[in-house]
Amino acid sequence: MNALREKARQTLDELDARTEPLKPKDRMAIEPQEMPAQEPRVRASNFKEVTLGYSEEQARLEAMRCLQCKNAPCISGCPVQINIPKFISQIVSKDYEGAVQTIKLTNILPSICGRVCPQEIQCQAPCTLGKALKDAGKSVSIGRLERFVADFERAKGIKQQSVKPETGKRVAVIGSGPAGLTVAADVRREGHSVVIFEAFHKPGGVMIYGIPEFRLPKAIVQAEIDTLRAMGVEIRTDYVIGRTRKLMDLLDKDGFDAVFVGTGAGLPKFMHIEGENLIGVFSANEYLTRINLMKAYDPQSDTPIMKSRKVAVLGGGNVAMDAARCALRLGADEVHLVYRRTETEMPARAEERHHAKEEGVVFHLLENAKRIIGNEYGCVTGMECLRYELGEPDDSGRRRPVPIKGSEFIMELDTVVVAIGNDSNPLIKRTTPEIETNKTNNILTDADGKTSVDRVYAGGDIVLGAATVILAMGQGRRAAASINKMLAASLDASPAAPEQHDI
Repeated sequence: MNALREKARQTLDELDARTEPLKPKDRMAIEPQEMPAQEPRVRASNFKEVTLGYSEEQARLEAMRCLQCKNAPCISGCPVQINIPKFISQIVSKDYEGAVQTIKLTNILPSICGRVCPQEIQCQAPCTLGKALKDAGKSVSIGRLERFVADFERAKGIKQQSVKPETGKRVAVIGSGPAGLTVAADVRREGHSVVIFEAFHKPGGVMIYGIPEFRLPKAIVQAEIDTLRAMGVEIRTDYVIGRTRKLMDLLDKDGFDAVFVGTGAGLPKFMHIEGENLIGVFSANEYLTRINLMKAYDPQSDTPIMKSRKVAVLGGGNVAMDAARCALRLGADEVHLVYRRTETEMPARAEERHHAKEEGVVFHLLENAKRIIGNEYGCVTGMECLRYELGEPDDSGRRRPVPIKGSEFIMELDTVVVAIGNDSNPLIKRTTPEIETNKTNNILTDADGKTSVDRVYAGGDIVLGAATVILAMGQGRRAAASINKMLAASLDASPAAPEQHDI
């Protein structure tokens, strides 16, 4: 890290000594800044954050690479429409606090998004610099710059967000994941009372139970939640809407003026193959929840976790990478990632694939499980796999994997983690028959997030299916704007508006 910082400092000194402004060709000549990280052999045995963040010198130098193009295609690539050129120019001028405020106009979770969002297929994909250099990997590292300024703010102390005078209106938010937290913040800013109902004992949703500590430290998520509490948002944990209380009761009996449903996609998919009920087979949801939310990796924790020797993780997404890398850190001798397509078709981020390989995860491409094998005690002892080749593209646009006849082989294992995706939790639909869903229990909404039930809105994975943090936040922002518009109209129509005051 010190070497990267010193190299950046020397380049900055040379650029700052110039008497003329940087031209586009000068910016294009600046090398992309490498992200400092723990050494692979070291990090593979601990749960500390892998990437260490840019130094100030690296952040300014990376920001100088931005061409500040007038059409700003990066903004249209951002699901929450951050003014990216503005916050990057503020970094160049060392106005880090201003940069954070620019981001927070549309994104309340920059520390989180800067770490886990797939910028390479969103804001960085249309970057003019990357296209000019004919390499998308050389686009401006927008996510890393977002993380830098967010971490700067947190180090200086989180500042409370401004809240308008109380309106007397009340909004219930079901779920405290990215969509729910975004709605809570945007609605609370307008002066409406907000109560978040969270099923788990800790708020944060997938950011707490799904994403490992080495990718997203939980203290960062907690800091964002503390900011919401400081704004006056109430959070009730261990509260399952559909069991503890029905959704419609929030409107009909508890006096809420609107409800937002952001319960995510937490129902794991399975392969439906022989042996999936054997001891040693886990859904990625259970495996990661035990590790992340319940801290099974901590010797002081009472949470049990499988002591594995040889692990296979089925899948090729970010969740599969998380599960595989967690298995390594828990002490497995071997961790194998089994995916039925090639790495080109993998939905996991390139950075996560790279880190997994560096740490020792073995990739088995164009292979998949046919059955899981157990012993007389019902414990996993191996897995029969089948090799594949790629055929014509399927509905997803990716080439369809076609099994190769007679290519079966046995892989010796004691643990299998199934990470092939999630469906939406059906509980809301089962207990709220009025709400319209599709065949996979995703709630149907209009463009503003409104459901088929009056005053009920939804967003995030419960609508999209398993998606990204920033896409969930984008849906939350649209729903919050719609809720605020509806509540403002009801206030205007009221014969006497409630007395307003500062909090």
